[in-house]
Amino acid sequence: MARSHLTLAALATAAVQGLDAAGAQPIGSGSHGDFEAALVTGTDGRHWIIRIPTSERAEAEQSADLVALRALSTGIRGRLPFAVSTFAGQTPVSGTRAVVYEFVHGRKAALDDIEPGGELADSVGRAVAAIHSLPTSFIADAGLPVLSPAEILRANITIMDRASATGLVPGALLGRWEGAAEDSALWQFAPTVINGALSADSLLVDSGSHGGEVVGMLGWHGLRVDDPARDLFWILGSNRAGAAETVIDSYQQARGSTDRQIERRARLYSELELAKWLLHGAQERSTEIVDDAVAMLHGLADSVRDDLSTTLSHHTMPVMAVDEVEAMLDRRRA
Repeated sequence: MARSHLTLAALATAAVQGLDAAGAQPIGSGSHGDFEAALVTGTDGRHWIIRIPTSERAEAEQSADLVALRALSTGIRGRLPFAVSTFAGQTPVSGTRAVVYEFVHGRKAALDDIEPGGELADSVGRAVAAIHSLPTSFIADAGLPVLSPAEILRANITIMDRASATGLVPGALLGRWEGAAEDSALWQFAPTVINGALSADSLLVDSGSHGGEVVGMLGWHGLRVDDPARDLFWILGSNRAGAAETVIDSYQQARGSTDRQIERRARLYSELELAKWLLHGAQERSTEIVDDAVAMLHGLADSVRDDLSTTLSHHTMPVMAVDEVEAMLDRRRA
């Protein structure tokens, strides 16, 4: 039975020294209802979020989020144009722990709030660029993953191979993904700090007249050094024509980026999310999830079959082997 918001408020006072709760209200938390959560208001007017994981996956996510928040020092946060929550305290409860964070003000964004050419789309691009411009050294210092292009490519190939082994992925899609994996031009990029779990649900925005600006960002459990395209694939799911282009253009301008293949890799990651959903269904032995994933995969195959604008391959640049890419990156770091 779920705990009431009043019970959660009492736990918050136990977790944070000096917190005197004056009120509380339940809030949604987690993408699949994986947390019991409440917004707690103190007698001093400050606001706090308390969350208790309800699954092993959520508990692992929460633990990773805490490591990331500790890695985001005051100096690192000062480089970001938005607020990041701060760990405030914790208390044991029912074999897990309740964790309290300082509340970050802002309204939750929806994907369709991001309009092409709008203020919010431009702000999203600049916010993501700010993350990717952070120094990579603090990630290594915190013991978080630091991946090379070769490791990133191998991880994607593993997903493709596992999805192929199910026999449920349309052959046209497998060929499309394999072509992308074999096209070394796509993998000539410099890994950056990434949020790693970014989506529209991560964004907190103000209420500006043109859609607002990003004022906060939630969910840092995927923080690492990886492909910057991973933080952009979600915007490709927008139903607003031109929204993704505005975000990516703003991002490229803010970073002064020369990564011409970032959108193609983002598209690949977007498509591989369906493969991951299929693999999750197979692991959970859920016919419902598998059927859903297969239907989406076939829909994707139909949508890209004759659409050359969404090709994942790129054949106008010299092709380099993966070891050549690694050597090039080593020279750049030297």
